[in-house]
Amino acid sequence: MEISPATEADTKTISVLLGEIEDHYGGDSAPADERQVQAALFGARPHATVLLARDGDDVLGLASYTFLWPAAGADSSLYLKELYVRESARRRGVARAFMVALSEAAAAAGCSRVEWTADTDNPPALALYESLGVEQHQGKVFYRVGV
Repeated sequence: MEISPATEADTKTISVLLGEIEDHYGGDSAPADERQVQAALFGARPHATVLLARDGDDVLGLASYTFLWPAAGADSSLYLKELYVRESARRRGVARAFMVALSEAAAAAGCSRVEWTADTDNPPALALYESLGVEQHQGKVFYRVGV
């Protein structure tokens, strides 16, 4: 298995993966609009970076992240927005390998930490993070508003 940054040539694959993620959360499984994916990831002002896990020609999953500032003082942090492993590749170490790659990307970018949220109704994800020795943070409430 290899984890590497997605390129513009991966736009269609990412689009399909985003549809799978929506389906996983109970939404529409249709692939995301490829133009939106291309603009968000490879346009003039990219909004995020995507890592893809591959086993030969098979894409096993993705991790999407961005950088946040300020984190602590004037430090930056890497914020993991989405970590998704295809069902056929689960329990094979893919998510753990993503977490290692994300920590390496954060260190290379000079970040002081990696941050993310996890759904409370996702026991496998919570178990993974606990197995990595990461403690849950209390004291923050998540908000969302449409624009």
